[in-house]
Amino acid sequence: TAPKKTQFGSLRDEDRIFTNLYGRHDWRLQGALRRGDWYKTKEILLKGVDWILGEIKASGLRGRGGAGFPTGLKWSFMNKPPDGRPKYLVVNADEGEPGTCKDREIMRHDPHKLVEGCLVAGRAMGARAAYIYIRGEFYNEASNLQVNGGEGAVFVVRGAGAYICGEETALIESIEGKQGKPRLKPPFPADVGVFGCPTTVANVETVAVAPTICRRGGAWFAGFGRERNSGTKLFNISGHVNNPCTVEEEMSVPLKELIEKHAGGVRGGWDNLLAVIPGGSSTPLLPKSVCETVLMDFDSLVQAQSGLGTAAVIVMDKSTDIIKAIARLIEFYKHESCGQCTPCREGVDWMNKVMARFVQGNAQAAEIDALWEISKQIEGHTICALGDGAAWPVQ
Repeated sequence: TAPKKTQFGSLRDEDRIFTNLYGRHDWRLQGALRRGDWYKTKEILLKGVDWILGEIKASGLRGRGGAGFPTGLKWSFMNKPPDGRPKYLVVNADEGEPGTCKDREIMRHDPHKLVEGCLVAGRAMGARAAYIYIRGEFYNEASNLQVNGGEGAVFVVRGAGAYICGEETALIESIEGKQGKPRLKPPFPADVGVFGCPTTVANVETVAVAPTICRRGGAWFAGFGRERNSGTKLFNISGHVNNPCTVEEEMSVPLKELIEKHAGGVRGGWDNLLAVIPGGSSTPLLPKSVCETVLMDFDSLVQAQSGLGTAAVIVMDKSTDIIKAIARLIEFYKHESCGQCTPCREGVDWMNKVMARFVQGNAQAAEIDALWEISKQIEGHTICALGDGAAWPVQ
């Protein structure tokens, strides 16, 4: 076996999967063909379910939507003996997480990767059709996808802008035409999903990289990043940096290198850094001391008591009022709570009121402990993870 890699980052251009991330080339079919999309797709599909699943498992791809569940394993749950119900693939393109804009870039500039990915992933799970549930605000992106996906196997469903519909069961409810409120699990979507049929919900990025993995081989993809954190990943860097951007980089790239190399460094130099939110608004923030050494992958960030989430890096320099920033996030969660579970509906509203008082500076010291206590009472007591996402920044 080859020696283990210890240096990560500096992805070479020929290893990039999303080659039109910045829209410099044509996103339409002719441009996509020139960039190698749809190359021998039929051969990949004819190689069969087991071969595709084998490549995805070998690649070590983990879900790119935040939870990081091993993709090959998730897709193989669909291959139970048939019981007469059709199976469906649902693609979650409801990207509402503050700070995240990776899926939008894929659909805006490389939509063929997603449509082709739907065919490959759908083949791997024997799906009858794929539904791409796209956030209502992404009007141009939705029309891009509709120009491409005229095969009758890929349907585009436009949402109406609710953040909660990014939760997989709420998304399924929304496709069925009901209110987007998360369901109790079990039954899991793999048993009873959209229209009561077996369903797998996957993130845009997870689906879009599948054809490239099948073409280049799972071992190629597994060659990037640390063990259990393999592959390349889209990172969005926003906030107080000189050059905010979305960039495809190797997993396990050091956070400091990611910010300094691609985003032009922190405004006013690295010493001016206060904290970083590493994975979109629902992940706990990292103080500067941790940012020096942390690697951008699932395991390293979990060790640092945070998470990779959607890999949306929000950088805050010393001019940030951290209380105000967190209060702003809580306001967002209060606004987006669906109101189904009491701890989240009441608790987040209450946290929002207390945080607003903290910002004005007329709160009592005892309220700090009360706030901590209520955030602990929300966390883990709700159907979906929105309550957790709201409680973590406060803690």
